[in-house]
Amino acid sequence: MRFIKHTLTGFLILLAASVAIAKEKKVEQHMDPQAMMELYSKLAEPGEPHKLFASLAGSWTTKTTEWMEPNKPPMESTGSVEMKMLLDGRFLQQEFTGSMMGKPYSGIGVSAYDNLRKRYVSTWMDTMSTGIFIMEGTGSADGKTITLAGKHAEPGGGQMTHRAIWKIIDNNNQTFDMYGAHHGGKEMKMMEIIYTRKP
Repeated sequence: MRFIKHTLTGFLILLAASVAIAKEKKVEQHMDPQAMMELYSKLAEPGEPHKLFASLAGSWTTKTTEWMEPNKPPMESTGSVEMKMLLDGRFLQQEFTGSMMGKPYSGIGVSAYDNLRKRYVSTWMDTMSTGIFIMEGTGSADGKTITLAGKHAEPGGGQMTHRAIWKIIDNNNQTFDMYGAHHGGKEMKMMEIIYTRKP
């Protein structure tokens, strides 16, 4: 009886060790440097979302409508945007010049499609802040409607959440609608930008 018990215990230890070794080999195979390099090279290649971004390169005029408070009329302003592709067609940069709340305003945004995560990522920095605003999201099947979400800290504490809908209507027309909610409150439309390509 004791012999059978010791034999069974030894068998279980051997089985556990075999499983551990198999898992370790699986991890080693997964982390093969050559395979990883080939995978990263493939993921680094611009795809259809990047080609769509590239079609937007050029000069644009903008008409911006901002709603600062729900029951007050919006403010309107105009501006101009220069769009160009960066790093061999991998990222779309826009450089905005115009006004915001009656003051001169400029900003730089970079839009990306992350092939690995299959998500759109947008960063924005401007003359009204020293921070970088980041949003992430997904696109429609044709990639022409991109829905993004993000949040930023507010003075006095708490965070404001944002939702944006970017519509690429065609090579000459785009819209960007931004919605926001203070401290988890009711969402309201904050901004609408209409982009028109310069002739």
